[in-house]
Amino acid sequence: MESYYAVLEAIAGAPGDGVVAIIIDVEGSAYQKEGTCMWIDANGETVGLLSGGCLEEAVAAHALDVLVSRQAAAVSFDLRTEDDLSWGQGAGCNGLIRVWLEPVTEDTKSVWLALKRCLDRGEHVLMARSLSNRNEPPFFQSETGERFGGYASPPRPEWLKALHGTPFFRGRNGVQETDDGAFYIQHFWPKPRLVIFGAGPDVPPLVSAAKAAGFSVTVSDWRPAFCHPSHVPDADALVIGFPHETVPRLHLNERDFVIIMTHQFERDRELVSLLADMPLAYLGVLGPQRRTDRLFPSGSAPPFVRSPVGLPIGARSPQEIAISITAELISVLRGRGTEAAL
Repeated sequence: MESYYAVLEAIAGAPGDGVVAIIIDVEGSAYQKEGTCMWIDANGETVGLLSGGCLEEAVAAHALDVLVSRQAAAVSFDLRTEDDLSWGQGAGCNGLIRVWLEPVTEDTKSVWLALKRCLDRGEHVLMARSLSNRNEPPFFQSETGERFGGYASPPRPEWLKALHGTPFFRGRNGVQETDDGAFYIQHFWPKPRLVIFGAGPDVPPLVSAAKAAGFSVTVSDWRPAFCHPSHVPDADALVIGFPHETVPRLHLNERDFVIIMTHQFERDRELVSLLADMPLAYLGVLGPQRRTDRLFPSGSAPPFVRSPVGLPIGARSPQEIAISITAELISVLRGRGTEAAL
């Protein structure tokens, strides 16, 4: 799961104030990259990781100072040396990491909860945070045009132009220099949705593995006994019906990942006919290539169809197959370029 999902859940459930710590810049190598988040509450309890464990204690200590001052702050950690001459840990991770500490108080909590609601609705949200004006909360804009946060309403036109017009930041997080000063830009992407057609005995391990990897998983099957929480307890949604009924109801789009694994040839053929022309992020079919080819009228599957589904790791058991498929989903997600960077 992306770190900011866990952080937003923690903010929603927090009884009091806290601090969001965000990696805003990395020079060299580091365990995590720009955009990674961590939550620190008033008691010093944390959710999320900014590193392999070498930064968290120090970040939490700085966060308590931020809570006292109620003012955001930037802290740098030099992990490039293996001795204790930098900031005292000798991690030797070969990176200089800059962390932004953002106080979340009674006055600003609603902004982060609005971000969570947008992501829960499946919306991409762009955040801009001034690095010079530390008293002003971050500004957010969703892909539907909803705006909330710290800037005057409406936001400065030149800044919105910078947010949406800079190719480098389409899908990437980082510091942006503008005429108005330095800003940190972060893209918050909703969880990618995986839709699995079929609910046979090999589906529950895949649902569990994909969900653990951060996907929102929907299972669709025409058999109520299989498409049931008792059979696939980890599924986020269950859609019962035949393909011609369920495909329109799912409102599939270019961010969705779809896997066909009904184990029934005619059912798979029906699904292929309904799905092949949709602009999906991923379409995979369980089974050997020769079987998948037969599903298409031309006798050959298009190049964008993944079959056999999953990375070739020699998987045999349902659990191993689930791992290989999930690994391929992650590979496609991370390699889709600017529109899928989480």
